[in-house]
Amino acid sequence: MSGVNKMETRPMFPLIVSMAVPPLISMFMQYTYNFVDCMFVSWIGEKALTAVSLAFPITTLMVAMSIWIGVGVNVLIANSLGQKNQDKADSVVTNGIILSAVMGAIVTVIILLITEPFFASFTDDPEIYALAVRYMRVCAFLEVSSMVHICIQKILQGTGNMIAPMWFQIAGVVLNFVLDPILIFGYFGFPKMGVEGAAVSTVCGYTFSMILAFYVLLFRKQKVRMKIKGFHIDFKIFRDIFVIGFPSFIMNALGAFMTYFTNMFLVLYSTTAVAFFGAYFKLQQIVIMTLNGLVQGCIPIMSYNYGAGNKQRLYQALKYGTGIGVALTGASIVIFWMFPGQILRIFNASDEMMSFGIPALKIMCTSYVFAAAATMIASFMQSTKRVGFSMLINILRQLVLLLPFMMMLSHFIGMKGIWWSFLAAETITVIFSFYLYRKYPVTFSHGREQI
Repeated sequence: MSGVNKMETRPMFPLIVSMAVPPLISMFMQYTYNFVDCMFVSWIGEKALTAVSLAFPITTLMVAMSIWIGVGVNVLIANSLGQKNQDKADSVVTNGIILSAVMGAIVTVIILLITEPFFASFTDDPEIYALAVRYMRVCAFLEVSSMVHICIQKILQGTGNMIAPMWFQIAGVVLNFVLDPILIFGYFGFPKMGVEGAAVSTVCGYTFSMILAFYVLLFRKQKVRMKIKGFHIDFKIFRDIFVIGFPSFIMNALGAFMTYFTNMFLVLYSTTAVAFFGAYFKLQQIVIMTLNGLVQGCIPIMSYNYGAGNKQRLYQALKYGTGIGVALTGASIVIFWMFPGQILRIFNASDEMMSFGIPALKIMCTSYVFAAAATMIASFMQSTKRVGFSMLINILRQLVLLLPFMMMLSHFIGMKGIWWSFLAAETITVIFSFYLYRKYPVTFSHGREQI
């Protein structure tokens, strides 16, 4: 590979924009799958929406597994290219794809085994239980295609190619959007499949994205390629992928656990509350995963310049990325505050859901700007291989602080306490994140941090 990589020379703001906008759109599209499914499923009825909402912790965990492997591959490739080690970068490509396919198959089997007991722990309503099981048994088969196509997406992003991953992500979402109403309601001669139609549409969308991803990697010129000649399975690369990508898994998987525990609190009030939170979480994930797309654009820049020992550009990437993230989440807060009723009507919200959903939406969305700053600092820690700090920030945000606040505030002010818990947890986390950032600055030695 010849020439100078744009990640070490291009002015930072336009570089971040060019690197972040395509993955930002890709991540937005990634979670549009669930948003679209919920939108169409809500037209079947509130029980169908509740069933899909109960399934969301599992589908979130599935995506988290995919992002885990993908981000680990992404950081290793960007870091290797920063060190001008082309052979290692190519080896990471092949090892990463093999690992993603194997892990996808393992996860699929596990999900099929746990589906029935998982839903039985939440509801004794036979209709909701049956709908949830039918939906999840089909969705389980998206994991191999999800893991492989996200791995290839992150491979290309690690080289600075942000456009191609955006397009094969968009293609899958568009196919899902087209197939959802056709298969759910039985248009154009297709059978009326209900919630199973939503699941089949999602599997088809992911599979289509995976096929396009392989085509782009294999048949279009890229800065890395699959290593065939002299290739061997490298368990050290496997280990590094797991370790480096683990904070991203935690960040996304904690969303699954958070949803699981929140549903446990809300089911004590009503199934309508569970349905509302399922709808809200789809909205929140669009915002947070759009932010995560920005992060995935910044991580290769920070990883590359960390590998190259360029401290100035490393910190510039953090500064500009945080500013953009706060601006994006601030805009989403304005939209949610101005149009809460209209947004909830997308999910065919009942009067009961609207009565507590509108104030809940306003309270919870206010936390987004704090989440943006904390997430960017966690990604900075991850890019500079301080994985422990990155994990700590994400665990605080969605588990260690959130659950105690839920227990305490719901005890004193009822269901409203659950909504206020999100804002309280994000506020404390961002303060602690800045403390870690100031107290433990990056140090370099021969282009590598000593940890």
